[in-house]
Amino acid sequence: MIERYSRKELTDIWSEENKYKIWLDVEIAAAQAMEKLGQIPKGVSSVVRKKARINVKRIHQIESKVKHDVIAFLTSVTEKAGIKARYLHQGMTSSDILDTSLNIQLVQSGKILIKDIDQILKVLKRQAKKYKYTPCIGRSHGIHAEPITFGLKLASFYEEFKRNKKRLLNAIDEISTCAISGAVGTFANVNPEVEKHVAKKLGLKVEPISTQVIPRDRHAFYFSILGIIAGSIERVAIEIRHLQRTEVYELQEFFSKSQKGSSAMPHKKNPILSENLTGLSRIVRSTVVPALENIALWHERDISHSSVERNIGPDANITLDFALVRLKNILDKMIVYPKKMVENLNLTKGVIFSQEVMLELTKSGLSREKSYKIVQKHAKRCFAEKLDLFSLLSKDRFVISEIPPKKLKSIFNYSSHYKNINLIFRRVFN
Repeated sequence: MIERYSRKELTDIWSEENKYKIWLDVEIAAAQAMEKLGQIPKGVSSVVRKKARINVKRIHQIESKVKHDVIAFLTSVTEKAGIKARYLHQGMTSSDILDTSLNIQLVQSGKILIKDIDQILKVLKRQAKKYKYTPCIGRSHGIHAEPITFGLKLASFYEEFKRNKKRLLNAIDEISTCAISGAVGTFANVNPEVEKHVAKKLGLKVEPISTQVIPRDRHAFYFSILGIIAGSIERVAIEIRHLQRTEVYELQEFFSKSQKGSSAMPHKKNPILSENLTGLSRIVRSTVVPALENIALWHERDISHSSVERNIGPDANITLDFALVRLKNILDKMIVYPKKMVENLNLTKGVIFSQEVMLELTKSGLSREKSYKIVQKHAKRCFAEKLDLFSLLSKDRFVISEIPPKKLKSIFNYSSHYKNINLIFRRVFN
């Protein structure tokens, strides 16, 4: 990923330096097990650990000649560690190193993403409780529906990110496997105890059965979860973008004193950060289909997945991390306009209470169809002539004969829409 959308904490994980460091850790752990089993001389692992140095430039020089990254890596290690390093990689295949190491990088990334989600949950909880009873209009199809509160909007996002955290923890667990099973996964030339030792040493689980590669359905699951999280980010971002529109203007991204919104129009304050999140979410989701297509490899192994993962591994994780941190900052600093929310709530002059009127008519004995037709007729006139629904209904003799004026007036207040807010908040936050 480009530096503009990257944080060092994640780019360090996906750096060449860290990748080769993990490769070395895998090789040393395997050597330790082989020493205990008497398969290689004792002291190999300690000598390699003491003398080996990661030299990315040198590895690339060797690879340019041998055209094989693992061989280039092992050659560079031997140059530094000496003759004992020749015992590394005994009975192992390249995928043992590549797959185990990739999974470690995914686990490392996933743990940081969990921390990012925790920060979003913290901010959403605080903001939801702050605006718990701040009234605003709920919309369906972009059209005014019925009253809600801004706190309920935020509580909905909070619950979704709670699910995302659970999903990601499951995905991390799914990907936390190690395979040191040799060519075509039969352990023909490497003892299964080596795999057990490496897995324990590196905090992974043994892959029950590998086919020279760790099955890619595990990776597809992980990247699919990243795609779902990206979808949740975009859901929040789009809500912010809509609510910042001039015609709505119920909230606004923080706009610093020296910030400029347009090179041409000095008045502009654009929701650029939320728009950016929409774009970044597309990038993350674009990695899901290639990850799914990586599941179907030829026979026990091919390398059609390799080039895909070298791209989507860093891109998806680095991008999602950046997007989560950006979303947290937007939510933390957003400017909310409660007065504008109330103004918009009253924009349609009471038609948002149409359902309660209809239900009250049905209680008087009218059919639902007839009740609906009566209320809809008045609501349409309100929209067409910018009239108040309560006033129109009050002048309708039939409606008044079915709903006493005092009861009709009681319908036109917001309190009934907020009576279960505490119940919903208990469900979400307890």
